[in-house]
Amino acid sequence: MSIEGNLNRIKEKLGKSTKLVAISKTKTLAQVMECYNAGQRIFGENKVQELVAKFEALPKDIEWHLVGHLQGNKVKFVAPFVSLIHSVDSLKLLQEINKQGEKCHRVISCLLQIYIAVEETKFGLDEEEAFSLLESEAFKQLKNIRIMGVMGMATNTDHQEQIQSEFRKLKQFSEKLIHTFASGLHPFSQISMGMSNDYEIAIQEGSTLIRVGSSIFGER
Repeated sequence: MSIEGNLNRIKEKLGKSTKLVAISKTKTLAQVMECYNAGQRIFGENKVQELVAKFEALPKDIEWHLVGHLQGNKVKFVAPFVSLIHSVDSLKLLQEINKQGEKCHRVISCLLQIYIAVEETKFGLDEEEAFSLLESEAFKQLKNIRIMGVMGMATNTDHQEQIQSEFRKLKQFSEKLIHTFASGLHPFSQISMGMSNDYEIAIQEGSTLIRVGSSIFGER
């Protein structure tokens, strides 16, 4: 099926409260433009260098999301234009995003990456770490970032029940954060979960942003 056909098939499953982030990592400008011409406007990249190159080359009404791990020394390259950073996993990173946002005279929207999988991973906050971050005085001083919600990646498994459980856990944790920090986390409404192999489960469990690449563009 064509990129347009794949895109339309996925969009038919979205429902009213879920948006699609088309993950365009390693894809050519022509492939991204094919997706753009089919109506897609939100794209996500894993690597800063590739994100910057595509931002410079492609139409300026694209909303660019950074979904991969972000190193502090790379923040300055995306700070002027990035719409949403999905992968914030430390206070130190937030402080750097805030610093670069201040330099660019903008408030940068971010998601806290929460560790929900059973696989070992280097990145992601556990629930206790997320609470500690949001309760800290250092966090409260940050005026050029906006925490919009949470992001999580489920275990890479064929066991649907496990994936469902992990997504449900993230949704419940998001609600817990909203209840605890109600006035200080507004607007806090985004849950970024679900990729090509599990986005349908994620939609059922309340995802507001699914990150889909290969199901649109095909495998590498």
